[in-house]
This record gives sequence, C-alpha cells and structure tokens, in this order.
Amino acid sequence: MKITTFIHNGRARIGAVLDDGILDLSSSAPGLPMHMKPFLTAGENALELARQASQAGGPTIPFSEVKLLPPVPLPGKILAIGLNYKDHVEEGGRDLPEHQIWFNKQHNSINGPYENFEMPSVSTDYLDYEGELCFVVGKRCRHVPRERAHEIIAGYMVGNDVSVRDWQLNSPTMQMGKSFNTHAPVGPWIVTPDEVGDPQNLDIKTWVNDELRQDANTSQMLFDIRDQIVHLTQAFTLDPGDIIFTGTPAGVGFAQTPPNFLKVGDVVRIEIEKVCMIENKVVAEDPQTIIG
Repeated sequence: MKITTFIHNGRARIGAVLDDGILDLSSSAPGLPMHMKPFLTAGENALELARQASQAGGPTIPFSEVKLLPPVPLPGKILAIGLNYKDHVEEGGRDLPEHQIWFNKQHNSINGPYENFEMPSVSTDYLDYEGELCFVVGKRCRHVPRERAHEIIAGYMVGNDVSVRDWQLNSPTMQMGKSFNTHAPVGPWIVTPDEVGDPQNLDIKTWVNDELRQDANTSQMLFDIRDQIVHLTQAFTLDPGDIIFTGTPAGVGFAQTPPNFLKVGDVVRIEIEKVCMIENKVVAEDPQTIIG
C-alpha cells in the first residue's frame, strides 16, 4: 500500500495511491484521521482500514488534479545518519566510522517531492545533493531490540538530504548546513514494508540534469536500518511520523574533481527501487525579512 498527503480543491488530506490516481480516504474510509501523523498514531487498525479501502477501490482523483505534499507535512523529528556508505566515506578521504554519526534537520526543511528547493542567499557556491532512502516511524518506541526493529517502520520514502557544505564544515556539528528551509524534499508517498520487501537490497540512483551522479544499493550501508533503530531508541523515544534519513552513497558534488556543486536551474532526480522517485529544481532564495 502507498499512502500520501495531497491537496485537492484547496483541502489537504491523506489518500491511497492506486494505478489511476489517488483514492481519497476521507471519503472511502471516513472513520480514519484525515492527516498523516494522527493516522500513523492510530496504529494497525487504521492501516488495516486504509488497506481494505485501497483493495476495494472506488472513484479516484487523477494525479493531474492533485498536489502531492510531503507525506508527513510536519514531522516531530527529522534525523539523518552521516557517513553510512563505505564508498561515500572513502570519496571524502575519511576513516570508516566506529560509531553511528547522527544529526537532525529542522522541520522547516521538509519539502514536497516535486517542489523547488532554494539556493541560499548566504551560500551560492556550495549547495549539494544526497539521495537517500528514508523510513517513517509508525509506532512510539524506546529501547527496541534488533529482532523487533521492523515492527516500528510504517514505510519508506525517497529523500534528498540537501546540504550547504560551507555552513556544514564551519560548525562542529552538521545541523546548520543540513537544516536550511526547503532542504529535505521527501516522498512522493509512504510505501508500506510489505511492498518494499528487503530494504537492504534496493537500488538507489541520483541524476542532476539527467547526468547520473549516484548509483548504488542500500546493501552497502555500514549500519543497516535495524542497527539505526536500535541505536536511536537507546537514547530517546521515536514517535509516529518521525522521518529517518538512512545515509547517502558516493557521487555527491563536493567529492568530485573539481567539486561539482548545484546551480540555480539544476534539476535533481532521485529514484529508489520499489519506492518511486522525487524531482526538485534549484531556485534562488528570496532573502526577505520575516518577523511575525
């Protein structure tokens, strides 16, 4: 099953993705919450009702008539692991990490699967892409053992951990360079684990203006998704709707010779096997002052 958040006729709600369009769950399963975080919080019963509605079918809204939002428009936490593919570590000339390296992206960075993302006015020469598999937390959890880690995953998305490299390198932590507004495009929908199968055997590819830059497989992760869940939940609680970025492979712009950063007008497309693709264009930020 594929669940997404969309706008139609000026109203946002969740829907099931079918071959010919979006099944509006507010109509086909009116007992369900209309928004993603309450839907995920409602647990297995809500998922089963959505699955039954999806299997029953019914009138759909054509894709051309909807706008797809980030599947979780306002996540509580966006967490991302760094240096999690061997080839990516090596292309940066660094030693393999002995421990997992985590940072957060602010919720303001969340962005839709086909929306533009911004070239910051304070850094116009160091904007980079990172194609990643993301998963969405479906159950509140703490101290999760490895053998039960799969139970807390609601599903998977495509993500781009957009990075402002000079801001990233100028700080002891990666948070600032990873958290600019619009710099976490995700989607286009949450694909449930039964459709994805083994998340550690998915091809992941990134193109910039139709030039293939990243071409890898999630089997190359140094710390797999189960390891990530074990590690995170030893420190703090994960909640339904939290988004986890699982790392990027080699091929990012800063590691090329010479470095090949993004420019205004570039289009980044990221595709992950069995999940789908996102595509976002770089536009110049409007640095207007906003107060209140």
